[in-house]
Amino acid sequence: MLKSPKFLWLVILVLLAALGFLTNKFIIAGNTIPSKDDRTAILVTSDERIMILGEMRGFLEAVQGIVEATAEGDLKTVAELATETGAQKPDMSASLMGKLPIEFKSLGFATHDLFTELGKTAQGGDPVAVQKGLADLMLNCTACHAGNKFVVEGSPEAMGSN
Repeated sequence: MLKSPKFLWLVILVLLAALGFLTNKFIIAGNTIPSKDDRTAILVTSDERIMILGEMRGFLEAVQGIVEATAEGDLKTVAELATETGAQKPDMSASLMGKLPIEFKSLGFATHDLFTELGKTAQGGDPVAVQKGLADLMLNCTACHAGNKFVVEGSPEAMGSN
């Protein structure tokens, strides 16, 4: 026996609302809380925080190598470092990806792309263009650090004692 069309529409609306909520929570908003320093506090486990900060240190090490190689006129090394860093996509669990707000994910993926683009720029042999590309890439780094921080779930800061 078929249910009434009104009942089916109600089921569809409930499912769409649930999908909208889940999309907002796990794709757009992530697992975040406001913090007293006006940055978004992203709540993660201790291991997740270690992994993310390790990736950021890798970015910083690559930038240092790129600056040094550019100063020495070694654009081949710049191209290698930048291309390698751009290609290193993090191995994140679905759980962690759900915790990260869309802005953070967008900046992260864009930063990898900018490293790849910088590698192509370096192959062109123009050190001024490399410096401009690196400056553009660093805007992503400063925007991310100015807008986000990682807080371990269950820590005093996560519980509102920041």
